[in-house]
Amino acid sequence: MNSKVMNKKLKHMFPEYRDLMCMLKQEDPHFAKLLIDHDELDREISHLELDPLNHIHENIEQLKRKKLRLKDQLYLILQKTAHINPQPE
Repeated sequence: MNSKVMNKKLKHMFPEYRDLMCMLKQEDPHFAKLLIDHDELDREISHLELDPLNHIHENIEQLKRKKLRLKDQLYLILQKTAHINPQPE
């Protein structure tokens, strides 16, 4: 995954945890893998939605649910880590 693309996405996803996300991306392999998986699903969904024949495809909805579950997992990790290691304001 392109680092610049990932950094742009990090700014928009959970902006209140931006610094913590950058740290975890570097230090936590599980968190980094979840981010990569989320990004890959995002690209796959976007690609499928561009094709009018796939637009109403049930698989897109399944992929969106999977992407949302990944985002939920990322958020839980962020919350737990922020609680354990509060970030300076």
